[in-house]
Amino acid sequence: MEKGYLSFILHAHLPFVRHPEHEQFLEESWFFEGITETYIPLIKMLESLLNDNVDFAITISLSPTLIAMMEDELLNARYKRRLEALLDLSYKEIERTKFDARLNRLAHMYNNLFKEALYIYAEKYHCRLLEAFRKLDQSGKVEFMICAGTHGFLPLMEMYPQAVRSQVKIAVDTYKRVFGHAPRGIWLPECGYYPGLDSILKEFGLRFFIVDVHGVLFAEPRPRFGVYNPYYCKSGVAAFARDIETSKAVWSAEEGYPGDYNYREFYRDIGYDLDLDYVKPYLNGDGRMNIGIKYHKITGRSDYKDLYDPDAARETASAHAGNFMFNREKQIEHLYGKLGRKPIIVAPYDAELYGHWWFEGVDWLNFVIRKVCYDQKVFKLITPMGYLKLYDKFQIINPSLSSWGWKGYSEVWLEGSNDWIYPHLHMMVERMTELTHEFPHASGDLKEALNHLARELLLAQSSDWPFMMKTNIFSQYACQRIKDHIDSFNKLYEMIKYNKLDMGWLGRRINQYNLFKEIDYRVYK
Repeated sequence: MEKGYLSFILHAHLPFVRHPEHEQFLEESWFFEGITETYIPLIKMLESLLNDNVDFAITISLSPTLIAMMEDELLNARYKRRLEALLDLSYKEIERTKFDARLNRLAHMYNNLFKEALYIYAEKYHCRLLEAFRKLDQSGKVEFMICAGTHGFLPLMEMYPQAVRSQVKIAVDTYKRVFGHAPRGIWLPECGYYPGLDSILKEFGLRFFIVDVHGVLFAEPRPRFGVYNPYYCKSGVAAFARDIETSKAVWSAEEGYPGDYNYREFYRDIGYDLDLDYVKPYLNGDGRMNIGIKYHKITGRSDYKDLYDPDAARETASAHAGNFMFNREKQIEHLYGKLGRKPIIVAPYDAELYGHWWFEGVDWLNFVIRKVCYDQKVFKLITPMGYLKLYDKFQIINPSLSSWGWKGYSEVWLEGSNDWIYPHLHMMVERMTELTHEFPHASGDLKEALNHLARELLLAQSSDWPFMMKTNIFSQYACQRIKDHIDSFNKLYEMIKYNKLDMGWLGRRINQYNLFKEIDYRVYK
């Protein structure tokens, strides 16, 4: 009999970026890169596990904004063209590198990757990746979770429960429409929790959520089993805490596996390395950018980078997978002897780490899953819901305010670079609530306007914008986006308030931000 369990949880999320007013737009590349480098490789890997009858379990969170982009006709068409362009470039790279055996082998590698991605995307799933996720959901091996509507950072909405409800409701409604059944778990954006949030989750039928380690360790009363067991809140919703050891092994570029010198170097890309005239037709927008063809490995700490060796990288990923499994065996054996019940190790990660940031990450995950299922008997893979079914009783606690990120208490999303946004967001919630009470039974154009007003508010609340401001990565775009949503919200508020709707302008806004067909403004009542 196994002595414990490991629960992999992957959080797939991107902010909603769609710009039909431009032929090409740089930030749409985030979505295109995510599909090619993370989502398609994950689908391929999980389907191979199912085809091989591997007895595995994994949990994946899909954010509603990512779902909306996967459903969008414009973005799907643009991605297909993008992938075809990359395939065309890879053929040119095969010709350009034909006199260098090592480079030419890598050019062939990317050519094969792009051909396979195009087959999976366009032929197998007809430019509808959600079909693949629905198929995985039906397998019984993959459990899908939701995330708050636009990845809003919920602790900074605590004073406005109606705003939190709106974020959760649109997520639950989106999930039900996509998967045909209700979700059971939620990934709290940035693992952000505040006391009492679980009661709102309970209102929408959610059974569990993921919280950072100190959210449980500093709970009242103190948790009997540390972070190696779920706990019920008084609402009856369960909290699962992130394990530090597994996080460091994968997250840390210094101490973790992704920093190994054999792995591919993320920051060397032909979009910067080759002549601008050569790569310019393949850039998505003005200026240089990552194209996705990278020929070098990390090599070391200096600027010198040797050429990438796929075989050596794959062998390293296999060795790291074995090391990860061995460490979990020893960890679980120790905990089993101490706790008196089978522990659960919760290992949550951003999905985009795998394949995109860490090129070999999907291979590593595949190796880990197969090794755990075939090479040892100390522990098994499990989903959070699967673990909740193992025991009749769990300790009841009150988790503490917490998040992940720098210092673990919301500072990434509320500090000097981004604090200016919150007076605007608070005023928007108050104005939204005001109009909801003023027009409790709107219909026709007024209802459409009120629903879009809620949409503008949700989009402004995305935690991605303050994160980008804090890290100074795409901060200009983040500032522009949030100012655009604030300005449009206030303009539409005035139109509604004084019965001067401009349906032409409103139609253009709805066309650009065409997500959340299920939205209902009355949640703010």
